[in-house]
Formats: sequence, structure tokens, C-alpha cells
Amino acid sequence: MRNKKEDNTRKTIPAICDIYHDKESVIMTLEMPGVTKDSLEIRVDKNQLIIHGKRQSFPSNGEYLVREIQDYDYHQEYTIDDTIDRDSIDAKIQNGIVTLTLGIKESAKPRTIEITTM
Repeated sequence: MRNKKEDNTRKTIPAICDIYHDKESVIMTLEMPGVTKDSLEIRVDKNQLIIHGKRQSFPSNGEYLVREIQDYDYHQEYTIDDTIDRDSIDAKIQNGIVTLTLGIKESAKPRTIEITTM
């Protein structure tokens, strides 16, 4: 086997994401394999939702003969509008799957108008 030179530079890639909504919230599911709770940062800055995760390295006690598993970061930014309640954002991570639930403001939710007779 040929020994490849190690490249220690970290790359940044976007996470694969699905976004959908219901009447109460917007739900985002992001695939971020190798990311843990401790290596994940999610924040809101004005109208930007910023998601950053570091994929953890697999430790080695020896010298690599072949190293194809890369170290990289995930970074994704989304613009959120005024219908999102910034105080009602919930995040969970399990097995590298991040689920964000962004609450919709009451004033932005659809509602039925009651009709009365005159």
C-alpha cells in the first residue's frame, strides 16, 4: 500500500437538509454525520439562522496507510422571516441527525374568520 500524505486542512460543506411546515412550526432535518451535541452550534443573528457543526476525527494510534475519511465542518445559513418566533426555536440531535423546530408566531398562523349574520 502506498502511504498518502495527510491533508490536515478542514473543509466546510453544507449539510443535507429537508424543510417542511405544518400549522404550528417549520421543521428542519439536517444530516450531519460525525457531529455531536458538543460540536454543534446553532444561533440566530437578526434574520439569519446559522448552523455550524464539526465532524469529529477518528483517533488513530498509528500511522495511516490510507486515509479517506476526511475531517470537515458543516456550515449552513438560512434567512428566516418575521413569521418565525425567535424565542420558540428547539434543536435536537441524535446519531448525526439534527432536527430544528421553528415556532410560527401566532399572528402569522392561518385562522378562520367567524362569519356572523346581520
